[in-house]
Amino acid sequence: MTVERLPSLPLSAAGLRPSLQASRRTLLAALASSSAIPALAQFRVEVTGVGLTQLPIAIAPFKGEGQSPQKISAIIQADLERSGQFRGVDTSGNQLDESSRPDVALWKQKGADSLAVGSVTRLADGRYDVRFRLWDVVKGQDLGGQGFAVTTGDLRLVAHRIADYIYEKLTGEKGVFSTRIAYVTKSGAHYRLWVADADGENAQSALSSPEPIISPAWAPNATQLAYVSFESRKPVVYVHDVASGQRRLVANFRGSNSAPAWSPDGRTLAVTLSRDGGSQLYLISAQGGEPRRLMQSSGIDTEPCFSSDGRTIYFVSDRGGAPQIYKTSVSGGGAERVTFTGSYNISPAISPDGKWLAYVSRVGGAFKLQVMDLASGTVNSVTDTTADESPSFAPNSRLIVYATLQGGREALMTTTLDGKIKARLAGQGGDIREPDWGPFQKR
Repeated sequence: MTVERLPSLPLSAAGLRPSLQASRRTLLAALASSSAIPALAQFRVEVTGVGLTQLPIAIAPFKGEGQSPQKISAIIQADLERSGQFRGVDTSGNQLDESSRPDVALWKQKGADSLAVGSVTRLADGRYDVRFRLWDVVKGQDLGGQGFAVTTGDLRLVAHRIADYIYEKLTGEKGVFSTRIAYVTKSGAHYRLWVADADGENAQSALSSPEPIISPAWAPNATQLAYVSFESRKPVVYVHDVASGQRRLVANFRGSNSAPAWSPDGRTLAVTLSRDGGSQLYLISAQGGEPRRLMQSSGIDTEPCFSSDGRTIYFVSDRGGAPQIYKTSVSGGGAERVTFTGSYNISPAISPDGKWLAYVSRVGGAFKLQVMDLASGTVNSVTDTTADESPSFAPNSRLIVYATLQGGREALMTTTLDGKIKARLAGQGGDIREPDWGPFQKR
């Protein structure tokens, strides 16, 4: 297999781990083999770190959840703690349901500012009735609740939606726990594209291939994924409907077709094509068709991503001699350099609120996740790992998912923007790479 190598972006020469040679929105082939461990795609969530201000919340065990296939209260608590905004309070010895009026003084004594209670009941038709209520312990106020009748397969989704409700009630911002992530695993010489809950659980295989799958990117409608597949022995861009499994070919021009990125309206993809020589940026309809070259460049331009308003494209270029992040208008024209800290910056991601730029910088021999405040230009390194890749923002702009190397194995991590709270989504098998966090889903 012949794959374009980017001479000005010598990742493999820098000692980067093999998976990053085919990292998200890049084409740096030389895909090395890894241990042949089944890609079970099961995760456990490990939260580490302490935030400066965390809301103490008690999630009491739901009445009847001991007979449920999913422990709803534990899923809710893990979601909220992973957000970095909440700290769990001990609830041992207490089991309340949504009809109970809690002893506010008791929960104040335990240090809780809020309390969630609920129940899980199996219905005659095999479904589960899940109900909950949220209390403001400080004010003694009922903050409302919800009820759901769902199948066994939707119990985790219900827990995530309850966590979303609690998060929004107590912070004023939308929760992201019921959104989804996509990622790729490599097990031996086999690749799979997965779609999973935001905590990494409930993973479903969207595509399986003996050839590399790279650069998954969620469409704004949360129902489609663009990605690059090598199944035709060259990099080609597809758009894949997650529910039906149907897909369409979008870019299969001469040379390489790579790095798809969606416009906010979902009508256009920015892609990197080498059809006219070196790797350059183009815009193409999400339905396919003839691409429009964005600008003329003597360097290699790749890894595009749209700003939240759709007017600007951020990208990586070696036009200055080393890879840096630039931006340009969607109408084309000149490019403005964005990153000035460090000599090697790649993999840009813009937060949905337009305030933050996440990217990977080479610091010495390490590859570390950086977060830039776009208003001030201030940059902070938010990880202590050394092989970070593929940052992607949660749709509320409060968390970043990324891939990294821990203990010799690849894993997905989430981090708060300040790096204070991290959660490891640890896979049980296969190398995990190239996560992309999906948008809010319409209900």
